[in-house]
Amino acid sequence: MFRLLGILITVLYAIAAAVMVWPQFFRLEQTFPFAQLVAVRGAVLGGFLVIAVLSLLLLLARPIRGFAASLLIVSLLAAAATGAIGTMRGYGSGEMPDKTDASVRVLTWNTAGEAVSAESIAETILDQQVDVVTLPETAESVGERIAVMLREQGHPMWVHHVQFGDVDYGPQAWETTILISPELGDYSVIASSEDGSSNTSSVPSAVIMPVNGAGPTIVAVHAVAPRVDAMSRWQSDLAWIADQCPPGDFIIAGDFNATVDHLARLGVDGGDIGYCRDAAVRTGTGAMATWPADYPEFLGAPIDHVMASQNWDPTGSLVLDAQGSDHRALVVQLDPAG
Repeated sequence: MFRLLGILITVLYAIAAAVMVWPQFFRLEQTFPFAQLVAVRGAVLGGFLVIAVLSLLLLLARPIRGFAASLLIVSLLAAAATGAIGTMRGYGSGEMPDKTDASVRVLTWNTAGEAVSAESIAETILDQQVDVVTLPETAESVGERIAVMLREQGHPMWVHHVQFGDVDYGPQAWETTILISPELGDYSVIASSEDGSSNTSSVPSAVIMPVNGAGPTIVAVHAVAPRVDAMSRWQSDLAWIADQCPPGDFIIAGDFNATVDHLARLGVDGGDIGYCRDAAVRTGTGAMATWPADYPEFLGAPIDHVMASQNWDPTGSLVLDAQGSDHRALVVQLDPAG
């Protein structure tokens, strides 16, 4: 009887481990609680290793040695698979190649309101020679202060902004601010982003298009977090973001509140979401967590992304210090493909 119970537990554990390692195979990557678990692959890896150690100790008890050995094998296989996935996506903090005249550098940073000062953001933009900045949870007034500081340093940028609700009485989570170098041309936020008729559900995103039609369309995104009571809105937000990268010239950056695992069924023709590809995954930093910033980088969730259409080649990326926010900053370099 005990042997049969041990076999049943081992089989159930093996199934659960398989789902946690690769939930998209079972089409569960956007389903509670697997969506939450796969977001923190480093913590899941640690859990498998803890179970493996406990199984080793149970091997000392002869009556349950076979059961313990089975748990040990499943745990080690699951840990190895989880570690291999993280290694392929990249555990490095990243590096940047030399910037060319054709390169575009993109910074995304959920600043948690004014947890990060305008001065710190401006300094980062200058240090990293950034051309496009997406700042979820950042007020337009902060963006304007940043632009003034950048102009004084000879690095002008235009400020764009979208908001939900009355920001005089609401949190800065209801705002998203974007800065774009004039070297990319003149840009304008499309009307459907401003009035919310085509947007993410709870916190605002923005589609910013070149006025003269030349240059990439830039999408600054902020999806709702996948809380238990917001799963359907989160799923619809990710679907909306995927729709913003059809064939063409697009750069999408922001707080997706999702890892690339959650996007598994939203990519088209080699893209990770729509036709866009994740720059961090392709430059060796895709497994480094951007949230929460007070956890080690290998334990949290890489939910902030820069994605680009296939006419751009990601050539470098850096995960930067949070400087007070609960999100780390991510900066990537994109070069024209070919």
